[in-house]
Amino acid sequence: MKTQTSDMTKGTPIKVIAYFAIPLFIGTLFQQAYNIIDTMIAGHKLGDDAIAAIGATAALYSVLIYFANGMNNGFGVVMAQIFGSRNIAKMRKAVAAAVILNTATTVLLTAAVLPFLRLLLKLLDTPADIFEMSYRYIFIILAGMIATIAYNMCAGFMRAVGNSRTPLYFLIISCAVNIGLDFLFIMGMNMGVVGAALATVLAQLISAVFCAVYIMKKYGGFMPDKSDWRIPWDLAKEMLSTGASMGLMSSVLAIGSIILQKGINNLGKDIITAHTASRRIFEFLMMPLQAIANACATFVGQNFGAKQFERIRRSMKQVLWLELAWSLVSAAVAFPGGGFLVRIVTGTDNADIIANAAYNLEVCTVFFFPLGILFVLRNSMQAMGHKIAPVFSSGIELAVKVLSCIFVIPVMKYKGIVFTEPVIWALCAVFLAAVYLRKKFVCS
Repeated sequence: MKTQTSDMTKGTPIKVIAYFAIPLFIGTLFQQAYNIIDTMIAGHKLGDDAIAAIGATAALYSVLIYFANGMNNGFGVVMAQIFGSRNIAKMRKAVAAAVILNTATTVLLTAAVLPFLRLLLKLLDTPADIFEMSYRYIFIILAGMIATIAYNMCAGFMRAVGNSRTPLYFLIISCAVNIGLDFLFIMGMNMGVVGAALATVLAQLISAVFCAVYIMKKYGGFMPDKSDWRIPWDLAKEMLSTGASMGLMSSVLAIGSIILQKGINNLGKDIITAHTASRRIFEFLMMPLQAIANACATFVGQNFGAKQFERIRRSMKQVLWLELAWSLVSAAVAFPGGGFLVRIVTGTDNADIIANAAYNLEVCTVFFFPLGILFVLRNSMQAMGHKIAPVFSSGIELAVKVLSCIFVIPVMKYKGIVFTEPVIWALCAVFLAAVYLRKKFVCS
């Protein structure tokens, strides 16, 4: 059997990471592309209210999906370490553990959230005139989150063994399907935001099915046998602790976003629309920062498992230079072109929406380098098995967002929202850098 794997314990670190990061970047590029196309079609066809309805639910969706995806990133870290140590028998048990834990997580999250969805939207102060539209959209998205979780589990496995390209191919196919379904459901069948939600869920389901079939055919040697479903306690503990810590870190960040979303929702539909539009563009520009950090995490995980500590030290320095370079490029795009990009994405002629969205975009890109440092340190420290400091940094983020909603946003209004996250990125990056340098996590 021929399998596509990549041994990241050999070769020049920065070249290995960059080669691995390119498919990750292209994959997130396509993911964001169909998010932006959703927004563009909704904005041009359905108007500003549709964008506001989708944006008003973003943080709620994030807290659930970020936990599940963060958990899968943790599972991937453990599998990368096992792959680096060449322990195939343990790898099969790790795959079995990932399937069991993801299934349980999906059932629990779905059962815990859907019955209380209206209450949660009320707690977020979702404006009354877009409440039903928001409810219909987020209900469908959350009911179909099994597809998102399944895709991320499969993609996490393939990344752990050094294959970042195959998930990309399937994602490209699902993006094309998503765009086609958007036009069919929204433009052709006039299904509104329900059509946008259905298109997203169906596209994610297709990518998950393709990935699962491919893995079973091409990675049979890593697939669990009957005996592998009896998970040893030490491996279960390792998977749970790493997965839970990364899931908790991601969900704490998303809880902070929910709190911030409440502040945004209180400022009215125009601000919700402006923030949603700027976030779509911001997330698009942020993708290379995330791709580099995610590739670095896989690199660090494999090399930590192989005890190649000097390679880890060298890679961390080189990766930060890449993050700085992209931060400068992003700022150069945002400052002259922010308003133009907002008009393209939303189709709006509202001058206040355009001005507020462009302002948020400009401020955020100025702080991209601290954000890049934060991504790299959080992912890499988790990949080396050091969980406390990254989770604590998430706690700092949550605390600052709470304080901002209580004391800053009521006074500064939208400017308070704009500056809250960039200040958090800088604080958390300084904190993690200080911990990393002081503790010297990578031993000689």
